[in-house]
Formats: sequence, structure tokens, C-alpha cells
Amino acid sequence: MKTLKTCIALLLFVMAVPIQAQTADEILANYFENTGGMENWQNLEGLKISGKVSQQGMEFPINILQLKDGRQMSSFVFQGKEIKQGVYDGETLWNTNFMTMKAEKADAEQTANFKLNANDFPDAFLNYKDKGYTVELIGKETIDGTETFKIKLIKEPVTVDGVEKDDISFYYFDTENFVPLAVESEIMSGQGKGQTSKTTMSDYQEANGLYFAFSTTQYINGNPLWTMNMDNVELNPAVEEGAFAFPEEITEEK
Repeated sequence: MKTLKTCIALLLFVMAVPIQAQTADEILANYFENTGGMENWQNLEGLKISGKVSQQGMEFPINILQLKDGRQMSSFVFQGKEIKQGVYDGETLWNTNFMTMKAEKADAEQTANFKLNANDFPDAFLNYKDKGYTVELIGKETIDGTETFKIKLIKEPVTVDGVEKDDISFYYFDTENFVPLAVESEIMSGQGKGQTSKTTMSDYQEANGLYFAFSTTQYINGNPLWTMNMDNVELNPAVEEGAFAFPEEITEEK
């Protein structure tokens, strides 16, 4: 009898593994279906987002441009000057230095890690298996009073100080509408290294057939850092040639 019970327990365990994996895929399928359809997401070539960011009592307009081939950038005007951050032209990653107001290239490690994340347009879960990612349904968890499915996403390893580390995030999908309400991950480099980053998403609205979270807030160890509210989302925008190129410094002749 003991042997029979052991065999049954093992059988149930083996059966539970594919069921759980299938359930995670079903959640993701519902997510894409409820936000515009898998085919429409796959056919998306680019996004141009405009909105406002609130941080430490200040509010300023921001524009974000992302393309399917990985090129992207964020830009905003601060004290009358345009500042560009996270500009990637497919090879070079650069930012505007806040002190000198000049463009500076990121180092090789930062660029390599950024290039990996550029593969996630328009969504990390879209065709995740083709990217070599894995997902796992952890279970259910309540986030700000709402029941959610907790899904673990493991992407390609990133390099931190010359050492490869797993790139792991936890997403919380609303059990009713199947849209993500929050994502958590560990900060691996920079000033916040080792701390937990949590980004919440809300106010889902339709933009030309696709649904986006029009409000996002980032927290570090539970403390709010910034909030972005989107005003407009343009699909497949026209992009000027050289918009992402690193600006070479011009020396004036005397």
C-alpha cells in the first residue's frame, strides 16, 4: 500500500509540472488577447509615447521612442535644455551628462546588457520561448487588494562587473483581466545595487487597437521614486534618419 501511495504521489507530481507550465502560457495568451491580439502585437513596428513624469515634487514632459529593431531613446526638457537618456542606435548606447550637458557613451558592459533588453520590444513575454526565456507560474498573490497571478520570468543572463548573473523578474497579472499590475526585480548595478525595484502599472487605455498602462510608478525598497502618466501613444511612428545617432562634437574654426 505504501508503494502504491508513493507511485500515485509521483504520478501527480509529474502531471502537475506541464499543467502549471500550460497555465502560465494560458495567462499570457489571455493577456495578449485582452490587450489587442497576439497578431497585432507581433506586427507592431514602433512606439512613440508622450507624457509627464513626476519626481521629487517636480513635473516635466517626456517623450519615449522605441522601435522593433532595438533602437530607442527617452528625451525631456529640463530648465530649458533637452536631455536624452538611454539612446541606443543598434550599436552605441549613450546619455546626456546632466552636469556637462554633453553626450557620453556607455561602457561596453552597460551597452551589452542594454542590447539584451532591447530584444523585449514591445513586450518581454511576446514570443518569449524564441528569445530563450522561461516563465513559471508561482501561484496567486494579493497586490494592493487585487488578486494576481505571480509569474517568474527568467531572461538571458546579464553581466555585472564581469560576472554573469541571472536576469529574473516577477510579474503580477490581474486574475480578472489578465493584465500586469506590477513587476519586481533586483537592481544589479549602480547606486541602488542590491535593492528591490517595483514598478506598478494602472489606468489601461486603448490606443489604436492596443491597450497600454497609461500610469506607471517605480518604487525602490517600497519608496516611490517617480510616476509617469502618458498623454498619447502613437503606433508605428515616422522616424527621422539619424535620430538615434551619437552627436559628434563640432569644433568651431577660428
